[in-house]
Amino acid sequence: MTKKAPKGRPKPKTTFKRYFDSAKPENNDLEAVKPLKRKSQQNFVGDFIKMQNKIKKEKPRKASIKPKPKGKLKEETEEEAQAKRNPIPQELLDKYSRGEKVEAKGVKTRHFKEQQTRREKYLEYAVEQAARTELLLHETAGQLEADEGEVTAEYRQGQIADNVDLQSAAKHFSLNMEFGPYHMRYTKNGRHLLLGGRRGHIAAFDWVTKKLHCEFNAMESIEDVQWLHVNTMFAVAQKSWVYFYDNKGTELHCVKRLARVNRLDFLPYHFLLAAGNTAGYASWLDVSIGELVGNFQTNLGDIRIMRHNPSNGVLCIGGGKGVVSMWSPKVREPLAKLLCHSTAMSALAVDPRGQHLVTAGLDRAVKVWDVRNLVQDKPLAHFQLRLPANELDVSQRGMLALSQGTYLETYADMLSGGGTGNYEKLPYLRQRCDAFVHGLRFCPYEDVLGVSTAKGFQSLLVPGSGEPNFDAMEANPYETSKQRREHEVHALLEKIPPELITLNPHEITGVDAPTLQEKIDAKRKLFHLKPPKINMKSRHKMKGKGGSANAARNKQIVKDLKRKEFIAEVREAKKSVIKEHTAKEDGAVAKTKKPKPSVLDRFKPKPPKKQKT
Repeated sequence: MTKKAPKGRPKPKTTFKRYFDSAKPENNDLEAVKPLKRKSQQNFVGDFIKMQNKIKKEKPRKASIKPKPKGKLKEETEEEAQAKRNPIPQELLDKYSRGEKVEAKGVKTRHFKEQQTRREKYLEYAVEQAARTELLLHETAGQLEADEGEVTAEYRQGQIADNVDLQSAAKHFSLNMEFGPYHMRYTKNGRHLLLGGRRGHIAAFDWVTKKLHCEFNAMESIEDVQWLHVNTMFAVAQKSWVYFYDNKGTELHCVKRLARVNRLDFLPYHFLLAAGNTAGYASWLDVSIGELVGNFQTNLGDIRIMRHNPSNGVLCIGGGKGVVSMWSPKVREPLAKLLCHSTAMSALAVDPRGQHLVTAGLDRAVKVWDVRNLVQDKPLAHFQLRLPANELDVSQRGMLALSQGTYLETYADMLSGGGTGNYEKLPYLRQRCDAFVHGLRFCPYEDVLGVSTAKGFQSLLVPGSGEPNFDAMEANPYETSKQRREHEVHALLEKIPPELITLNPHEITGVDAPTLQEKIDAKRKLFHLKPPKINMKSRHKMKGKGGSANAARNKQIVKDLKRKEFIAEVREAKKSVIKEHTAKEDGAVAKTKKPKPSVLDRFKPKPPKKQKT
């Protein structure tokens, strides 16, 4: 049954054109094809065109190739050719270098040798790419420049805030609080701030947007505060023990093994919370598993000055005798001791790169030391102050900040900056606070210096102090909650064990091969060994079960057996040493002796005869 067209709708005289319709070709090369039709397809008038003669494009002729010389030649890739056209300056390659190349010469197996060479190629490629992408770092570090007849030390925070953009001016603020004196910490990415007052006040917030995470009173005295590996957890050293809280103020854990703690520090790559208490104990707590990996007496008394070196994870502790001792969680003795001052120390700081150590003492001196060369007795820089410095910190760009009571000073370069005692070298900036300064820290990736006083907190603008370009894979100030979780998982998988904390982290890549003299001495000791003394304690038996004569006889039997075993082991070792030396003298490896012929050899199976072809 066919449907009739509705009334009032005239049929079109011409069919509607579709997107595949085209005009009929004039030339004879193209042929019209009959339209295909399905049962469910309507009738339409159109032309399907099929190309019969395809025009082939002529390929460009290849240039004549000269015959290659014999031997294996590596073909240059496009990347290598581009690298030759655009060479990278050696300064940039040294800046992003990851250390000396590990030679695959000493690797025994072929598989691991190829793996090592492949790894070195990847590292070399990563260094080149990092050096090339420095062009994309559009942010540059700014700095104050004074006009003629002026010095930057005369500029005040109000003048700086009036002459910067609104976003930067909002970073200059002050908080007046009543539960001081306060301790403060920034997170690794510099986005969040943690404040802890001596009289129990704790506050955590995003200081850029001024969004408060939590605020409460612990109802007991607080000695120090410290962020953990993420901004959702922090540790507080309270009167008796150390407590863990989340960013909502909920108590997560109480660590009673860390008692009477004065100072806290966190090693982000090792997941270790370092603590120093009033009794002189240094402790390292692994927050990923909740175990103490190190806890021993330093014999330094009350620990009040403590910082860790970011490059190798070594803990630097300042003492009352002017000595800085460096500690590792797996070594009970200090790795190194450095006599910095003739008087007691008052402050200590390590720069973020882990290359320089800045110390201050009661002798009103500030000294800068090279951590990579502790053999050198003289400091890299030394300048005198009017008063002893009670707080120190170094920024990412190498600026030095110090406080003397209520007076603050910042220097553009810690190696060339002078003190207030030297009028020729004035500081970069000066600031007078309204109360005694109890803590100061530079904010990472921001030109901000945070100062905690007895009456609250101040955020000061220090142009040129922070690193302008951040690595989002390392520390991202704008990370989301999903990125934070991913970063936490990756950090746990890449956690460095505490056994690798040493003064020189590059020693791990080397092989501790004994010298020739050590081998000779060890072999000589084999010929002069004495049997060790054996202290045997017999089991106590009841009266009448065994006499003293039997016990003495059994003890002598055991001693004789142990002595015979020791003599046999030494004899075998001597034989092996003599055999090795005789083989080397003959110029060939010692061959196994052929067994003597026996009467029973005729019963052994004869070797199969070779078939003639």
